[in-house]
Amino acid sequence: MKIAVSGKGGVGKTTLSALLIRMFNEQGRRVLAIDADPDANLAAALGIDDADKITPISEMKSLIFERTEAKPGSIGGFFKLNPKVDDLPDALSVRFGNIKLIRLGGIKKGGSGCICPESTLLKVLVSHMVLARDEVVVLDMEAGIEHLGRATAQAVDRLIVVVEPGRRSIDTAFHIDKLASEIGLKNIVLVGNKIRGKKDGDFLKTYLPGYRFLGFIPYDEALIEADLNNTSPFDTDAAAKTAVKEMVSRL
Repeated sequence: MKIAVSGKGGVGKTTLSALLIRMFNEQGRRVLAIDADPDANLAAALGIDDADKITPISEMKSLIFERTEAKPGSIGGFFKLNPKVDDLPDALSVRFGNIKLIRLGGIKKGGSGCICPESTLLKVLVSHMVLARDEVVVLDMEAGIEHLGRATAQAVDRLIVVVEPGRRSIDTAFHIDKLASEIGLKNIVLVGNKIRGKKDGDFLKTYLPGYRFLGFIPYDEALIEADLNNTSPFDTDAAAKTAVKEMVSRL
């Protein structure tokens, strides 16, 4: 199973990703966890010690230049568009139970995006992990799908867009859906988060008609406390765990 998770920053997508990953791990399934959001920390949400010491691949300049054959310090030069990456998930991942975590990091982009050695290596790596690996793959992304190409997108079993009761979150969901449709990614489901009651759930259903909701996660102070204490939400008694466990059975 290959799952991508996206949504507006702060909406709770990394929390959802971490809960999904830990639940698959609890089931005894091997999981490849991909942290593709430079502004989040999936490792910490999973409960991995010294998460801040994990070096993102985008900062491994020597590796990038070796694999792409780009010349260090050059701008606009030639480099390989299909670098070797099949060994990287095992070589660069951090182990935690049945979980292998790999942190991609971010790419500084110009006004029209970046076609550079760093972004090329990351995109080829993501493509390999989605298309060629036999683990469960969970990809925690930014508010977009930049790391997915058309061929990769077609291998994604579910794109989960996390939304909260609010217009900006809904606007982001529409934007992600538009980007997904442009590359042929059709298996989109929504998860409502920070739901305080029936009114919040109805609000999302009203303003997001035609979408399938995988489920709703209640607003829970236990998740806030977990974040403050640098504890994985999976290692708490948060009601979110029960909600997400029910979602796993529907994936």
